[in-house]
Amino acid sequence: MSSEETASVSTHILDTSTGSPAGSVAVELSARGDSDQYRVVGHAKTDADGRCKDLPALPEGTTHARLTFSVEPYLARSQAAGAAFFPEVTVAFAVTPGEHYHLPLLLNPFGYSVYRGS
Repeated sequence: MSSEETASVSTHILDTSTGSPAGSVAVELSARGDSDQYRVVGHAKTDADGRCKDLPALPEGTTHARLTFSVEPYLARSQAAGAAFFPEVTVAFAVTPGEHYHLPLLLNPFGYSVYRGS
């Protein structure tokens, strides 16, 4: 498979309540084609810098991808506020072959935002 046929994904998480990277957060990458169900294509954990650099390339024919961040354990470790309001964050996005998608997650105990970075 060439890079023109596949797409790549990376992400990082910043805890906006502390201004620090969110390390050791489990991340799941799923993909689907035009009419398929999502299927898991990879798992990773954010490093100490909050980055997930080792997600696999998306399979050829992927039209949509989804990142699921399991943030509840991280928030339970890092916050004194108690249980996480959002136990996970799932972000689905459209995919064009040959593109790279970097999706930063800005996280706090009661909200989040995500955008397409570079």
